[in-house]
Amino acid sequence: MGPHRATLIVNLNSNMPQDPPSETLPVTRVNNVYPFIAPEKHFTEQTYKSKVVFITGGSAGIGLEIATFYARAGAAVVVTARRQQVLDDARAAILKAVPGADVLAISVDVVQTEQVEAAVKATLDRFGKIDICIANAAMVDRWDRPFLKEDPNKWWKAVEVNIRGNFNAAYYTLAHLTKTKGYFITITSEAAQVRIPIGSSYLVSKHALGRFVELAALENPEVKVMAVHPGGIKTEGAMTNPEFEPYLTDSVELPAATLLYLTSGKADWLNGRFVSSNWDLEEVERDWKDKIVEEQALVSRLHVPS
Repeated sequence: MGPHRATLIVNLNSNMPQDPPSETLPVTRVNNVYPFIAPEKHFTEQTYKSKVVFITGGSAGIGLEIATFYARAGAAVVVTARRQQVLDDARAAILKAVPGADVLAISVDVVQTEQVEAAVKATLDRFGKIDICIANAAMVDRWDRPFLKEDPNKWWKAVEVNIRGNFNAAYYTLAHLTKTKGYFITITSEAAQVRIPIGSSYLVSKHALGRFVELAALENPEVKVMAVHPGGIKTEGAMTNPEFEPYLTDSVELPAATLLYLTSGKADWLNGRFVSSNWDLEEVERDWKDKIVEEQALVSRLHVPS
């Protein structure tokens, strides 16, 4: 699918899907890797050589592709997930794509504080530092009923994974990222910016992550912190709701290439903001950077049209 026109919400509002945002900017929507963020230069020049990347939810889908891209760009990568077998498979897949890559696979449940702490310690023991943390672990529930018809414990479990899991990753890596003046990226969703009468555990948790990213950036000024929407990708988690399949048309390479660009030092002005992999970032920077910075946009706020 080729690029087409979309909208970039300047003041991110939680509007109903049928409600037009109060203020928009035109930007091309992309579905696959495009020249501005093409990763080949990073692969060829080994841009991330000597960098250490810690990834939660790194055993499959988006997380595995992100890990593979960083390994191809020269980084040492640490992939975490709950199941050791899928982690072993992920490590084997990375090594097949990048022979000789330095890959550490650690079984971690991100809601278990002590497990995240231990994984970070193991990373430091092995590599001595962390330059980039990608908090990708998430849980998607079935979107087919209002929350009053949900099992309340199941509802809270999704919120816990999506918020506490990100908090734990941030809590145990930010001090080390401060030392390296690194990056903390949480993988969020454009669903964080809409209101629909189902799927509230996911929508609430992803919306809350946006504010958490903003606060993490303010409290940790040496670290670049961003909330990144990866696009609509047909992953196992996304297919929890198979009716969304027609909209899952983006390539899994798109968010991986986007993150290589965002953590390369060329887009640090997006610190503390929401970023979508579906946006043509060349247009965003060329045409809207000044306005976004001036208006402190791409953050969660109440916005009243003038």
